[in-house]
Amino acid sequence: MNKVFKALNDPTRRGILELLKKEDLSAGEIADHFHIGKPSISHHLDLLKQAGLVSSVRRGQFIYYTLNTTVIDDVLSWIIQLKDSKDER
Repeated sequence: MNKVFKALNDPTRRGILELLKKEDLSAGEIADHFHIGKPSISHHLDLLKQAGLVSSVRRGQFIYYTLNTTVIDDVLSWIIQLKDSKDER
């Protein structure tokens, strides 16, 4: 879970997740939305993949990225349980 929080701590990575919320995109399409270099975007995508927040699939010569909401569901469930245990005291 630490990798998830680390990944969510960066505004560029949160921006990437917002883009992927709407549709699957290639790395180049993602990079077009930011004013940083493609190697930096690749680094952000790698960290998001390591955290399990995105997955990727090769289609022809491009790699497309998809939002993985399962990890978000797990984090939200943990936060709700944490809150509920606090409220029960």
